[in-house]
Amino acid sequence: MSVTEKTVQVVVTKRYALPPEAVFDAFLDVEIARRFLFATATGEMITAEIDSRVGGRFTFTERRPDMGDVLHTGEYLEIDRPRRLVFTFGVPQFNPAYTRVAIDIAPAPGGCDLTLTNDQVPDEYAERNAEGWSRILDGLPPALTGVRAAGWA
Repeated sequence: MSVTEKTVQVVVTKRYALPPEAVFDAFLDVEIARRFLFATATGEMITAEIDSRVGGRFTFTERRPDMGDVLHTGEYLEIDRPRRLVFTFGVPQFNPAYTRVAIDIAPAPGGCDLTLTNDQVPDEYAERNAEGWSRILDGLPPALTGVRAAGWA
């Protein structure tokens, strides 16, 4: 990303009929996360690794028929179960820069509300970024029951 490239903040919210702990833990449990984080309906998750500590890293590589192997990676900056998870995020194949993602979870009647804020997103990727995060978050509840990539059409 060049110094002059315009960046934006992308915010996606979801309400879940699940306890905050279950939603939070889904992001750090590799067997659940591999079913919804960066997974698509036609891809095959070939690498899913999570070192769930501040300073730890995650790596997800999905083999996609139309793109080849797509690496998603980052480092955990803040872990405050079950309220907040913050990490860097990058897809080096498409952009060498990393963005910052904050996931805030608050109790709500019958479940919880999740707000995902992705900062420093290049303006040209903002719409696709918001759609992608929305699909990923839609896939979280089914992932808890063993369904893969439920949020992708």
